[in-house]
Amino acid sequence: MLFNSKAVALLLAFVVGLITTAFLSLVSEIPVQALIVGGLISFAATYIFTYVTFEFLVFKEISKIYEVLNKIRRKNFSFIEEEEERKHLNPLKRINQEIFTYAMGRQREIEELKKVETFRREFLADVSHELKTPVFAAQGFVHTLLDGAIDDSKVRIKFLKRAARSLDSLDALIHDLLTLSQIELGETKMHFEHFNIVEMAGEVLDQFENKVERKGLYIGFDQEYNHPIFVYADSEKIYRVLTNLVSNANKYTDEGEIILGFSVSSGHVNVSVRDTGMGIPPEDLTRVFERFFRVEKSRSKGRKGGTGLGLAIVKHIMEAHNSKVSVISTFGKGSTFSFKLPLSKEEDLDPIDEDDFESED
Repeated sequence: MLFNSKAVALLLAFVVGLITTAFLSLVSEIPVQALIVGGLISFAATYIFTYVTFEFLVFKEISKIYEVLNKIRRKNFSFIEEEEERKHLNPLKRINQEIFTYAMGRQREIEELKKVETFRREFLADVSHELKTPVFAAQGFVHTLLDGAIDDSKVRIKFLKRAARSLDSLDALIHDLLTLSQIELGETKMHFEHFNIVEMAGEVLDQFENKVERKGLYIGFDQEYNHPIFVYADSEKIYRVLTNLVSNANKYTDEGEIILGFSVSSGHVNVSVRDTGMGIPPEDLTRVFERFFRVEKSRSKGRKGGTGLGLAIVKHIMEAHNSKVSVISTFGKGSTFSFKLPLSKEEDLDPIDEDDFESED
């Protein structure tokens, strides 16, 4: 006989019916017909109750548990989306829910490992490519000099300068890789302090003024800021953020302007860097903060400077400040990168009137 709910219900019902009939037979006044009816009623009631109980509360749930375990063994996690997390009184259902929760966790781990593996392969390929370019360039210039070009003073100086530029690019790339790695691993400590971000932004603008003007661009604030805006953050890291954003804007803007602006509200200041450059296609907006990702790589190959890590560094620095950097862009018209910082709360600082920093139309 197969061990299933019907078999168990029949066996138990037969035993209960037999015991009930035997017990009733001890009473001499009860007729035979009553014994038979009592036995049949006891048998039927026990069968129905036992069958329903075992079928829907025991065997069905045990079958689900085996089904889930078999799918887990075959690494098939398609059942996860079909399940819903809710509390059950049935202990078998709770066990099944625990198995489901475990399987869901394993599925997430597997998906995360797949993403990490994909990222690792792409990252190694990108690093190899980025390192190869300056190394091969410097190597080519040096070997050319060793093959006899060193005897020509004009060629010697020109090739040495080119080799130096390639090595400078390599040094910048390695430095950015180390910086990014230290930030991600938490080895770079944040030193928070109160400082005037308007003054800092002015220093960044002064740093890029000559480079930008040589391209015929305008760089400056969106309006005149006559009052300081004190924020509480790591000044060195925020200076790096502003430098990277302005450098990125300069790299991808051939005509127009690069504008820095501030907007104060709700205890925070929103810092924005807007350009009128090439912009970012909608499909690339979610990837611009990835390592080595460049919009229209074929067009950016000829652009000087940059390691492809600037925006990734910006993203991680802002995350370390419990903030984030966002981007709004229209392809062919320009982009605006922005982030928020908390305003300084020191009592000895002059109060900031939010009306002083409203952008002029």
